[in-house]
Amino acid sequence: MSSINTNASAMNALATLRGINSNLETTQGRISTGLKVESGKDNAAYFQISETMKGDSSVYASINEGLTLTKNSVSTARLGAETINGLAQQFLDKVAFAQGATGGHAEIESDLAELVKQMETTLSQSTFNGDDMLGAGGYDDIVAGANGGTNAVADVDGTITTAAVNGGATVGDDREVVTGISRAGGSYATTSITVGTHDVASLVASFKAIVEVAGTTTAGDAVTGFGATAAAGDTTDNFLATALTTTEGLVGQVTDIATKLGQSEKSIENQQTFLNAVVDSIDSGVGSMVDANMEEEAARLQALQVQQQLATQSLSIANQAPQNILSLFR
Repeated sequence: MSSINTNASAMNALATLRGINSNLETTQGRISTGLKVESGKDNAAYFQISETMKGDSSVYASINEGLTLTKNSVSTARLGAETINGLAQQFLDKVAFAQGATGGHAEIESDLAELVKQMETTLSQSTFNGDDMLGAGGYDDIVAGANGGTNAVADVDGTITTAAVNGGATVGDDREVVTGISRAGGSYATTSITVGTHDVASLVASFKAIVEVAGTTTAGDAVTGFGATAAAGDTTDNFLATALTTTEGLVGQVTDIATKLGQSEKSIENQQTFLNAVVDSIDSGVGSMVDANMEEEAARLQALQVQQQLATQSLSIANQAPQNILSLFR
């Protein structure tokens, strides 16, 4: 049956053309954006999962960037601690030499003072972006020649009864560096490693105090230290023995700090390697869900363009059907 009011063929052809145009629009959008899931209407489940994973990836990347700054601070501090450790070993060698030397103590004392200056210079330069991981913090001042006190290097009360230089400086308040996140119940929980704040400044002050005490004059006019001539009781020998023991302890602590800083730096490097791998894995997973397969889309585009042409031709033929009715009235 033919009708001039209703053209079913044209309606079918038009519906087909609309569907092809819609698919063509989708394919062109995927090719232009590179995404097959661009919004929630494309695939609600994939969109939600991908957005959550993108958030995790972004957080991990930000943490990794922060770790780079921290690693540079730790690396600078480690280099400073290792340099000071080398100077401290020279300090120890000279104090040990003074034990058996019969002369040249003044020169030794001068050498030790110069080594302390080099330590202080290194300490002042061992900062990165204003971050001083070797600076003093949380410790009492070291007072040379003070009477009593837990940090007194000597008790001067007529004779030097002790030469206990403060060698008890230890790691200060630990610094926790965030290295990762985990998601549970819709909230984030962080993981971290301990980098620590290392008080080399107090140790350097302790080395300096040894040199300062070496020139202390007691009330009995006995000069103690490396160039001393004692009045009553050989306080010089006592001082040198105590100074050697104290110096050995200080060198051990500087070595321990340099070692801990090296361990922290390596730990951060390992964590960064892991975070890079995690970010790559997350991004790859997100890509597999939302990225368009460009080879497939290119092939689909060619096919849809051919279908569009055929559907347009089919619609044109269908629209000509009413014209054929006119021939019946001729």
